Amino acid sequence: MTLSIDARTLLIESIQVGLADDTLSINEAVRRLRVEVTGFNQTQFARMCKISVRTLVHLEHGEGNPTLKSLNAVFRPFGLKMGVVRLRRDFS
Repeated sequence: MTLSIDARTLLIESIQVGLADDTLSINEAVRRLRVEVTGFNQTQFARMCKISVRTLVHLEHGEGNPTLKSLNAVFRPFGLKMGVVRLRRDFS
Protein backbone atom coordinates (compact mmCIF):
# COMPACT_ATOMS: atom_id res chain seq x y z
CA MET A 1 0.00 0.00 0.00
CA THR A 2 1.52 3.27 -1.08
CA LEU A 3 -0.25 6.59 -0.80
CA SER A 4 1.06 9.78 -2.31
CA ILE A 5 2.13 12.44 0.14
CA ASP A 6 -0.91 14.52 -0.83
CA ALA A 7 -3.31 11.60 -0.33
CA ARG A 8 -1.72 10.77 3.02
CA THR A 9 -2.00 14.40 4.12
CA LEU A 10 -5.67 14.56 3.13
CA LEU A 11 -6.40 11.31 4.97
CA ILE A 12 -4.70 12.52 8.15
CA GLU A 13 -6.57 15.83 7.92
CA SER A 14 -9.91 14.04 7.49
CA ILE A 15 -9.18 11.94 10.58
CA GLN A 16 -8.23 15.10 12.50
CA VAL A 17 -11.48 16.81 11.47
CA GLY A 18 -13.50 13.73 12.41
CA LEU A 19 -11.96 13.76 15.88
CA ALA A 20 -12.53 17.51 16.30
CA ASP A 21 -16.18 17.42 15.24
CA ASP A 22 -16.85 14.20 17.21
CA THR A 23 -17.86 12.13 14.18
CA LEU A 24 -14.88 9.82 14.74
CA SER A 25 -13.95 8.17 18.02
CA ILE A 26 -10.38 8.02 19.26
CA ASN A 27 -10.25 4.25 18.85
CA GLU A 28 -11.49 4.51 15.24
CA ALA A 29 -8.96 7.26 14.52
CA VAL A 30 -6.07 5.22 15.90
CA ARG A 31 -7.07 2.18 13.84
CA ARG A 32 -7.52 4.25 10.66
CA LEU A 33 -4.12 5.89 11.12
CA ARG A 34 -2.51 2.49 11.56
CA VAL A 35 -4.30 0.67 8.74
CA GLU A 36 -5.06 3.35 6.14
CA VAL A 37 -2.09 5.67 6.57
CA THR A 38 0.77 3.36 7.52
CA GLY A 39 -0.46 -0.08 6.47
CA PHE A 40 1.35 -1.48 9.52
CA ASN A 41 0.23 -4.42 11.62
CA GLN A 42 -0.27 -3.78 15.34
CA THR A 43 3.24 -4.91 16.30
CA GLN A 44 4.93 -2.65 13.75
CA PHE A 45 2.74 0.32 14.64
CA ALA A 46 3.25 -0.11 18.39
CA ARG A 47 7.00 -0.27 17.85
CA MET A 48 6.91 2.89 15.72
CA CYS A 49 4.93 4.72 18.43
CA LYS A 50 7.04 3.29 21.26
CA ILE A 51 4.07 1.80 23.09
CA SER A 52 3.23 -1.79 23.93
CA VAL A 53 1.07 -3.88 21.62
CA ARG A 54 -1.30 -4.36 24.55
CA THR A 55 -1.73 -0.58 24.90
CA LEU A 56 -2.41 -0.30 21.17
CA VAL A 57 -4.99 -3.09 21.27
CA HIS A 58 -6.76 -1.37 24.16
CA LEU A 59 -6.70 1.95 22.29
CA GLU A 60 -8.11 0.41 19.11
CA HIS A 61 -10.89 -1.36 21.01
CA GLY A 62 -11.79 1.65 23.17
CA GLU A 63 -10.95 -0.27 26.32
CA GLY A 64 -9.43 0.94 29.54
CA ASN A 65 -8.48 4.49 30.32
CA PRO A 66 -5.61 5.56 28.04
CA THR A 67 -3.10 8.07 29.29
CA LEU A 68 -2.45 11.33 27.51
CA LYS A 69 1.12 10.13 27.02
CA SER A 70 0.05 6.99 25.14
CA LEU A 71 -2.47 8.90 23.01
CA ASN A 72 0.12 11.51 22.08
CA ALA A 73 2.63 8.75 21.29
CA VAL A 74 0.20 7.37 18.72
CA PHE A 75 -0.71 10.74 17.19
CA ARG A 76 2.77 12.33 17.21
CA PRO A 77 4.12 10.52 14.09
CA PHE A 78 1.27 12.14 12.14
CA GLY A 79 1.93 15.66 13.41
CA LEU A 80 -1.03 15.51 15.80
CA LYS A 81 -1.52 15.65 19.55
CA MET A 82 -4.44 15.62 21.95
CA GLY A 83 -5.85 19.00 22.83
CA VAL A 84 -8.82 21.06 23.82
CA VAL A 85 -11.38 22.22 21.29
CA ARG A 86 -14.23 24.65 21.78
CA LEU A 87 -17.68 23.09 21.95
CA ARG A 88 -20.15 24.26 19.39
CA ARG A 89 -23.23 25.66 20.99
CA ASP A 90 -26.60 25.87 19.34
CA PHE A 91 -28.06 29.25 20.28
CA SER A 92 -31.40 28.74 18.59
